[in-house]
Amino acid sequence: MTPNGIRRLWAEGKPVLNGWLSIGNSFTAEIMAGQGYDAMTIDLQHGFVGYEAAAAMLQTLKASPVTPMVRVPWLSAGDIMKALDAGALGIICPMINNRAEAEQLVSYMRYPPHGQRSFGPTRAVFAHGADYGQKADGEVLCFAMIETADGMRNLDEIVSTPGLDGVYIGPADLTLGLTGRKYPTGFDREEPEMLDAIKTILAKAHGAGIRACLHCGNGAYAARAIGWGFDLVTLLNDVRLLATAAQANVAATRKALGEAQASAPASTNSSY
Repeated sequence: MTPNGIRRLWAEGKPVLNGWLSIGNSFTAEIMAGQGYDAMTIDLQHGFVGYEAAAAMLQTLKASPVTPMVRVPWLSAGDIMKALDAGALGIICPMINNRAEAEQLVSYMRYPPHGQRSFGPTRAVFAHGADYGQKADGEVLCFAMIETADGMRNLDEIVSTPGLDGVYIGPADLTLGLTGRKYPTGFDREEPEMLDAIKTILAKAHGAGIRACLHCGNGAYAARAIGWGFDLVTLLNDVRLLATAAQANVAATRKALGEAQASAPASTNSSY
């Protein structure tokens, strides 16, 4: 079976840089996958992506060295199993609030006797090898998102769930869950109470022998998070990268036009 590249990097003591795909388009996925990321996650929760588009994107990602993952819309057996059967080597599941939900998540990802995943790796067996059924349990990665007040309260029981490979912090929802509307929504938290919560999750995960992952809004914050000890950081998604680059290009052009107009000689009354 295709070795999971994320597991390989962790075995070498290296952090993982994860890209994020919110646009349901295989060409966008191909562009993103060629930019040097270690992993690439297709977002079926908040992304503008349906299952058929995600399947095509997973096929596109196969041509690159990135490890393909999917964030599923919810804790749903059907969504998780279909994403795995389509070739995802990692699943990120949102809004895990307690041990029972974490156990459900793990069970949907493992074949009997370790779980209740139904056998039918329609594409995965072609993408990852004929021995997929024998080796998938040891290669696919299972991440529970910690992003609610309940998830924070039940953190100890979640991180100790057998078969869970790591926790993934959604800082925007976590901030809403812990502080309500006290602060603006967003990713790169600087409030002392939120930094404390984020670092507590990191410490609890590592204390339980599992990995800790953080969704970030820019590369500088992601680098800081790796310095704190995070094992995987997600950088800006394709939507924000497109918007940011387009905005910067327009602004630079308008600035250049303004400077050119300001330095141009006064207009004469001649016709042309």
